Amino acid sequence: MGRAASSRAAGAEPPLAALGLLAALGLLLRAGDCQLQAPCRIQKCTTDFVSLTAHLNSALDGFDLEFCKALRAYSACTYRNSKVCRGNLVYHSAVLGISDLMSQRNCSKDGPTSSTNPEVSHDPCNYSGHTEANEHQGGEKTIPTYLFCGLFGDPHLRTFKDHFQTCKVEGAWPLIDNNYLTVQVTNVPVVPGSSATATNKITIIFKSYQHCTDQKVYQAVTDDLPAAFVDGTTGGGDGNTKSLQIVDKVSGKYVEMHARYIGTTVYIRQLGHYLTLAIRMPQELAMAYEESQDLQLCVNGCPSSERIDDSGHLPLPVRGQVLPQAGAARPRSAYTLETATTKCHEKMLVKDIYFYSCVFDLLTTGDANFTAAAHSALQDVEALHPRKERWHIFPSSGDGGVGKGSKSFVSLGLACLILVAFL
Repeated sequence: MGRAASSRAAGAEPPLAALGLLAALGLLLRAGDCQLQAPCRIQKCTTDFVSLTAHLNSALDGFDLEFCKALRAYSACTYRNSKVCRGNLVYHSAVLGISDLMSQRNCSKDGPTSSTNPEVSHDPCNYSGHTEANEHQGGEKTIPTYLFCGLFGDPHLRTFKDHFQTCKVEGAWPLIDNNYLTVQVTNVPVVPGSSATATNKITIIFKSYQHCTDQKVYQAVTDDLPAAFVDGTTGGGDGNTKSLQIVDKVSGKYVEMHARYIGTTVYIRQLGHYLTLAIRMPQELAMAYEESQDLQLCVNGCPSSERIDDSGHLPLPVRGQVLPQAGAARPRSAYTLETATTKCHEKMLVKDIYFYSCVFDLLTTGDANFTAAAHSALQDVEALHPRKERWHIFPSSGDGGVGKGSKSFVSLGLACLILVAFL
C-alpha cells in the first residue's frame, strides 16, 4: 500500500513520468538492438507516442483528453506487436509504463485514439505543431522565433525590438494590428499639468482563422477586467481542446489569454486605477501586416512627437511641472527621490529600466500602485520574453542595446534628480 502510494506521488506529473519512461526505453533500445527481432516494432510505437504528445501543454484545458488518446494509441500499437515482441524487454517495459500512466491520468482503456501517422495527426489549430509537421513531411526542423511587447505605468513601452520608451500617446492607440490580431489601448492623463498618461482601456480582436476560431473581441476597462469575451464566451474553437482560451488568474485583477492557433499569449492586469499589458507572439505572425497597418507601437515604437524621453532625455521640470499644460497645475508628489528609490527597491532589487521607471512614476504621480505595476511588468517579461539575457535593460552612457543599456532612458536617473529639485 505504501509503495503504491509512493509510486503514484512520484508520478503526479504525467509529462515527467512519460519523459522518464521514454528515456529508459531509449537506453534499453540502444543496449538491446542486437537482440531485437526484425518484426518487433516497439521502437516505432514509442516514436509515434512522442510525436503525438510533444506539443501538449499540461497547463491548458484538454490536456488529459489528448494525452489519454495518445496513450490508447500507444497501447494499441503494443498490442498489435504482442506476439512478435514476446520476450522483448523493451516491449514489456513499455506495456507496464503505459498501464501506469493510464492509471495516473484515469484514462479508460476504451475510447478514441490519436492517429499514429504524424502527418495525419498534425493539428492545424496548434501553432507549435506547425514546425513538427514540416519536419515529418521532409522539411527542415525550424524553431519559431517569438517576440515580446509590454506596456505599463505612465506609460512605458517595450517594443518587439526590445526598445524601451516613455510616451504621451493620450487617447486610443494601436499596439498591434496585423493579419491575426489587433490590440488597442486607450490612455488618459494621470495628474493635472503633466503629459504623462496611463492605460484605462484595452481592446483585443482575435481575428477569425480557418476553422480554429471565429472572430473574438475582448475589452477591459478600469474596474472591469472580465474573464470572458464581449459575446460572453471564454474561448474559441470546437471540441474540448480550445484553440483560444481566457484564464481568470485573479478575479477582476489579472487574466491570461492563450491563442494556440497563433502561438500567442496575452497577460492583462489591473493595478490601482490603471491597466498593464504583456504579449508574446511568433515573429512571422507579428510581422504579417499591410503597409496601411504600419502604425503599431509594439512594432515601430511611439511617434517622435509623442515621446516624453525625447531620444534619451526626459524633459526638465519647470516649477514642479513636467510638460506643463495650459491652465493646469500639477499637485506636488508625496515622494522625494530618496523615498521613491526606497519604495521601488522594496520590490525590485536590480536597478534596471523597470526600477528607474518605478522611481519616475512615483515622482510624477505620487501613486504607490505604480510600484506594483513596474514590478509586475518585469515579472511578465520573465514569464513571456523568450530570451533570458534580454530580460533586464540597464541605462548606460553608451550607444545602448539590450543587456548593455538603452538610449531611451540614458538620462532617466538624472532627470529624476532634477525633477525632485523642482518639487
